[in-house]
Amino acid sequence: MNLEEYSKQIEEIIEDPEYRPLLPSELMGLMNVPEEEIEAVRNLIQNMARAGDVALTKRGKVASLRSVGIVSGVFRGTTKHFGFVTPDDGSEDIFIPAAKTLFALDGDRVLVRVTEHKSRDKHFDTAKLRRGKKGKLVPIPEEKRNEKGPEGEIARVLERRLAKNNVVGVYYEISEKRGRKYHTVGWVEPDRKKLPYSVFVDVKASREMGVNIGDKVEVKITKFPSERDELSGEIIKNFGDSASKTANYAAILAENGIETEFSAEVTAEAEAASKKPITAEGRRDLRDMIIFTIDGADAKDLDDAISLERIGDNYRLGVHIADVSEYVKFGSETDKCALGRGTSVYFTDKVVPMLPKSLSNGSCSLGGDLERYALSAFMTLDGEGKIIETELCESIIRSRVRGVYSEVNDIFEKGEGSEFAEKYAEVIPALREMHGLYKIMKKRSEERGSVELDTEEAVILLDEKGAPTDIVARERGDGERMIEQFMLCANEGVATFLTNLSLPCVYRVHESPSPDKLENFIAFALGIGLDVRPLRAKKLYPSSFAAILKESREKGISAVLSNVMLRAMMKAKYSAQAAPHFGLAIDLYCHFTSPIRRYPDLTVHRIVKAMLRGEAVGEKLTRLTAFAGESAARSSENELKALAAEREIDDLYKAIFMSDKVGEEFEGVVSSVTSFGLFVQLPNTIEGLVPLETMDGRFTFDEKHYILSYGKISYRLGQSVRVRITAADIPSRRISMELC
Repeated sequence: MNLEEYSKQIEEIIEDPEYRPLLPSELMGLMNVPEEEIEAVRNLIQNMARAGDVALTKRGKVASLRSVGIVSGVFRGTTKHFGFVTPDDGSEDIFIPAAKTLFALDGDRVLVRVTEHKSRDKHFDTAKLRRGKKGKLVPIPEEKRNEKGPEGEIARVLERRLAKNNVVGVYYEISEKRGRKYHTVGWVEPDRKKLPYSVFVDVKASREMGVNIGDKVEVKITKFPSERDELSGEIIKNFGDSASKTANYAAILAENGIETEFSAEVTAEAEAASKKPITAEGRRDLRDMIIFTIDGADAKDLDDAISLERIGDNYRLGVHIADVSEYVKFGSETDKCALGRGTSVYFTDKVVPMLPKSLSNGSCSLGGDLERYALSAFMTLDGEGKIIETELCESIIRSRVRGVYSEVNDIFEKGEGSEFAEKYAEVIPALREMHGLYKIMKKRSEERGSVELDTEEAVILLDEKGAPTDIVARERGDGERMIEQFMLCANEGVATFLTNLSLPCVYRVHESPSPDKLENFIAFALGIGLDVRPLRAKKLYPSSFAAILKESREKGISAVLSNVMLRAMMKAKYSAQAAPHFGLAIDLYCHFTSPIRRYPDLTVHRIVKAMLRGEAVGEKLTRLTAFAGESAARSSENELKALAAEREIDDLYKAIFMSDKVGEEFEGVVSSVTSFGLFVQLPNTIEGLVPLETMDGRFTFDEKHYILSYGKISYRLGQSVRVRITAADIPSRRISMELC
């Protein structure tokens, strides 16, 4: 028997409800381990204990983690050293006081010993100190928590996230007196807010690299914090002056692992694949069908086209998606690269594509009047917009028009009188039918209880030199919303189709809010005078949130409510296990419509094509099922990485834009209330912090109702205020304000 089989056998034995902890020798006797393998299995048990697969009691007996009150999970840190562990089993987060973290850092895999449920008050532990941004030692506060919840202590750090990921931050030096002499200390203050420690580095080595105080640098961790040691590392890259856009841009890409270039091998392979001749053999020929694309004016990776037919009282909606899997073969170098990237990343000034441009902007892009391979999904909808049937096929298409959202919106508004009517003449009848179907689908979505938050997205306008000239809120018309509804329909149809055939799928799942988050949201909504009875029902439905959103719109406070509701919602993720999408109020949902820019869509395409070709059986079906799980996990990780990078680049441009507006006054709205101050959002979506210490008075924080109050003065979400910009710090990408 090999060690992997022994490992599985050990896990099965210790998870048995009748099992009682045994010494390793007793356990091996129970397993009938041959004498010549005893030493190897003994070492295996020790390795399993170190990896957190089993627990060893104080007497050295082998037990399951669950039986000794230990939970495995991921530590989520804070700037104040306390944190939370998200258990692997999906149970409620466990609060970890600062003194019980065992110096775990954000993202570390840990074992937690659950201690008790109790209330906690804020205090300062003077025995534990950290260095602030100016190198001063300050006490570590613990967060005040009045509510009761699970609390624990870290029993062991299993895996350090920073063993694989480097730290990016700003380099500082300070001279400290030690005895009669002064000693220069060098450290890097991390950009990551959830990393509360400074990273100490060798001053001499740093200077030899040409690093100056205030430079943005990348650090490889060489020593992790403990009772004896501070977090330490070595600088491996200097990006330059932290006040410059160039240095910060490069640092953000590096910290988030965003690769902007493709290897020569991947580029050559993609170019060779892109030259594959187009033929209708083995495909449904749809070149005579009225099919066209609608995208943003600057979009180049056009991966979806649409068509519509009327069949009596029903509609036959066609969503035709670029057949990327025809060019990116499973296991190829291009495929491995795409899996590693997971998604295209959309920055203010450029796109970092998942696939080389020869594919993403070339042979896979469904440009106007070009023949292209597609994977077509035809959804038959009844007069109320309900999916009756879904049909899938490999196809060859020719897009009649390269549609643009702004132009389509103009046609919807002005009809034949639009200045773009001539360009769209061939497809205007189809557009008219599509607009009508969109209204039916939108009504059905609302009746279903789909939650559509009133949040704004920023559009950052740049000059020819790449400097931000203005920031405005993005406007969305019926054209954008129509395509969104059509893509949602295709994604639902494909997920349901595959599930009904018991085939694997990479689902897009969204869980309902946790009880804690729900209670906090209810308390807030009640505090601003909204009817929360729909949220008090025995079973929570998306329509309950939709009803409260509708009431908030009527009262003119939907933007405020949407921000709080967003925090109450769980994050959507990819999963190989079928589960509903709560926010969309859809039972089965996947991503199928964007394989040029999202890897899970490409995985779903491969499963669909295997089914269409009769290959989704036997060993290949087993491989597809296993890969669906891997694709889901990797895609969820890559999505978070891409979103973080996109958000940080936007924040960088916003800080640059506001850097010459220090001292100016603006009208804004309180977008968040915390124990340390107010976040205020300006009409152009820029958000800044009004620190508590700049506010006159001893304010107290009501965390359930999001209110800061002092006597008769109070500040709450949605309140209009006038603020003055006091700082726009480019290295940290933070904007500071004060109340006028």
